[in-house]
Amino acid sequence: MWYETRSVRATGRTGEPLVAQALDRGHEVTGFARDPADITHEDDRLTVVTGDAYGGTNVGEAVAGADAVVSVLGQGKESPDDLLTAAGDHILEAMADTGIERFVTLVGAGVREPGESVSFGGRVMGGLLKLVATEVLADAESHVDHVKASDTDWTVVRAPRLTDGVYTGNIDHGPDLELGLRDAATRANVAAFMLDCAEGDDYLHELPKVSDR
Repeated sequence: MWYETRSVRATGRTGEPLVAQALDRGHEVTGFARDPADITHEDDRLTVVTGDAYGGTNVGEAVAGADAVVSVLGQGKESPDDLLTAAGDHILEAMADTGIERFVTLVGAGVREPGESVSFGGRVMGGLLKLVATEVLADAESHVDHVKASDTDWTVVRAPRLTDGVYTGNIDHGPDLELGLRDAATRANVAAFMLDCAEGDDYLHELPKVSDR
């Protein structure tokens, strides 16, 4: 989950393109994984740190010296109900201890800002999430609340259904982007957008949505 001297979560279906693109852009990358064998990339600019973000093991070592931290942690079938919140708190604590300010993190588009405009399809999607993924949505919302309350220069990227398509660069993004049931984004496009944010001050203290165009 980190990047450039910036940490990037190096495994997972979104972590893989994230690391590959960060390396392609010339960054030094620290990848964080429970099992280093899961990291398939080989590069002199890639450092692998083994640990557990949920338990906090070696998170401080992974973020040390980073310019920015990028997290693409996601809930799985056997994940703890509070995965994003607990892991995010460990990341934020490690960043505070080491003086790192830039943080870009990923959640689902079901996380809403108070008073934001939501399309009919978005309202349907939100209702379904509350019914079938109550704990996942609550965890993401809690994580976002903790990120907002932190002293970091944060950006929360909200993505719709993620697909495994190739990078195209054809995306729409913005806090007011309205998403419906058919909207989706390739993991590679989301990874590129998150790197764009981490490399500068795009969407500082905002929650942009992103979708394939």
